[in-house]
Amino acid sequence: MREKKRSFPMNSIQKSLLLLLLLALETTLAQNTFDIQFPQTTRNEVCGRFNKIFASTPKEVNFSIQRDKSNNLFFEISDKQWFTSLFRFTGDGLAVDMVSKKRYGCQEVLPDASQIRGELLQPVYAQTLLKSIVPYGNRFRVWVGKLPEDLAVKDLEFNILFLSNQNLCRYQTIFDLVAYQWDLLDMGMFLDSLTYTTKLSARAGEDQYTLKYKTLTFTIPFEKNKAQYSPQDIKPLYDSLALTDFTISKINIKAYSSIEGNRDRNKELQEQRAQSIIAALQSFQQLTMRTEISTSENWVEFLNDIRGTTYDDLKSLSKEQLNSQVAGALADELEIYLKFHRKAVITLLLEKKDPYRDQPAASLLKEFNEAIAQSDLNKAAVLQNSLFEKLKNKDEDPHILTRMEIPKQLKFVPFFNKNSAMRYLLDERNMLIAYNELLQLNELSPEDPKIKYNLISLKLKLWHYNVQPFDDRLIEREIGLLNSYGIEPALIERMFVNFHIVKSGILMLRRDFYNKDISVDYILSHYKKFPMTAFDYLSLSQYLSYYSNIDKAVEVLQDKVMQINVAEDLLFFYLNLTLIDRDLTNDPDYRTVMLNAINMNQSKFCRLFNAFGNGGVSFQLLEDDFLRATYCENCTQ
Repeated sequence: MREKKRSFPMNSIQKSLLLLLLLALETTLAQNTFDIQFPQTTRNEVCGRFNKIFASTPKEVNFSIQRDKSNNLFFEISDKQWFTSLFRFTGDGLAVDMVSKKRYGCQEVLPDASQIRGELLQPVYAQTLLKSIVPYGNRFRVWVGKLPEDLAVKDLEFNILFLSNQNLCRYQTIFDLVAYQWDLLDMGMFLDSLTYTTKLSARAGEDQYTLKYKTLTFTIPFEKNKAQYSPQDIKPLYDSLALTDFTISKINIKAYSSIEGNRDRNKELQEQRAQSIIAALQSFQQLTMRTEISTSENWVEFLNDIRGTTYDDLKSLSKEQLNSQVAGALADELEIYLKFHRKAVITLLLEKKDPYRDQPAASLLKEFNEAIAQSDLNKAAVLQNSLFEKLKNKDEDPHILTRMEIPKQLKFVPFFNKNSAMRYLLDERNMLIAYNELLQLNELSPEDPKIKYNLISLKLKLWHYNVQPFDDRLIEREIGLLNSYGIEPALIERMFVNFHIVKSGILMLRRDFYNKDISVDYILSHYKKFPMTAFDYLSLSQYLSYYSNIDKAVEVLQDKVMQINVAEDLLFFYLNLTLIDRDLTNDPDYRTVMLNAINMNQSKFCRLFNAFGNGGVSFQLLEDDFLRATYCENCTQ
């Protein structure tokens, strides 16, 4: 899915989406306000019709101000019918407030929030708006002004004044929420067991994947000021590896120090702890392992642990203040918490042990064909998996699958199934080819549960990407029948959730919002019934936000973002959704989320406050004193 710039959906329930400023009539503005009136006591009366329209606006309607290369400004809207219902009378119109980032310098005192934030362009009223609006892609646009030459080179954002009978009824800030790719929850494909295709990034345009067989996660504690682990603490890791038929292909280590002490020393300890773990794993396995290391002070668990305790007031301090406070006797008191914060969280990506690892593909293919000819199915299965490893690591061309000489007999069906599944897992563009191959296999072996599962998994994908039409009632019935083939209930439940994800998208295109919401309700009431990966949670949240269920998208991620080992894409997507919600940003716990992001990727966090259209959500987020203090503490040094 291509990247899409999203303006704010106008959802009356999601109050953070509408930044409404009631401008007092008595306020003397230091600029030309043209003929705009600023009602105070009569606002409900003069804005009644506008208020009703906004209150009943479907959450799918969204709008924004866009600037072209010639510095013309356009109001863009997704729904023309809504637009024409709003601007019905002569005095109904739009005006643009041009806001400069200079307003938000960390040494500046913000002006009175009751005033317009920048410079106003002359309003455009209903007669011109309705006459001039034209289609623009899948949206509609109308010209609303042009930047003065003296402002054209400045770092600007554009807010919208909605006018009813020349009265200001709504002041709207537009946020540039980055569109992340979303997909169905990963259903995997049955080879010998389920194998998953895991995305490496959720950002649009970044389509790299890794084939995942199995992962193990361990936490190794460290003593204060020590970089060596206890042998007893690493024993469970060794025991788990010794009992599997997998080898380590990649290690991800997140090493943490507690927050007290010298920052440079903490950084040194973090690095040493990570390297000691790598050395231990390399002593267990001599093969080359890819490593990924991140280090930070453990602010997240510290702030979580002191919540509601006698030390809760420490949360209001800046990092520098807090670091200087947690020393001496206070550090000793807090050791009951700090001792759990010094650790390394290790995630191991495993792949199957391969007895033919060093043998060339041509030799493996020859042995495989001989094993098939001799009906040595066990040996053939091991050789096939070895060839898969070479394909997975891009050591061999996928066309080698077509050179496997497998008779179309019932006993060889598992080999055909695995070849079709692997062809798809290696490259989604083979989805339809794999699906048609599996249809033929299903005729040969109509009771094979792995084929049934793989067929429906691909069918949901094909339906999702609109490759070909399907009868949704038939798909729903086929998913339900998987139970009779012994497929685990959790896997079936995941498929039903994916079914409703696809169905809701189709209903959305038909503007059948009522039935779309029924499917969304099903998803929200069932997704907790099966285990989900971090990327599953992220995909689900992205799906919900894409269809303007912002509150639910936030709810899905709420617990995850308070964890120290949260995935970076998941954490930043949560920020992307919530930085605009002052009820959340002024909650002390929100600081924990932000410090987690800063520790993980400081420059990425700071870019959130760049200008709309310049890689940021909006620099006007800095109207929020809490966000401004965090930004100035971490992003201006």
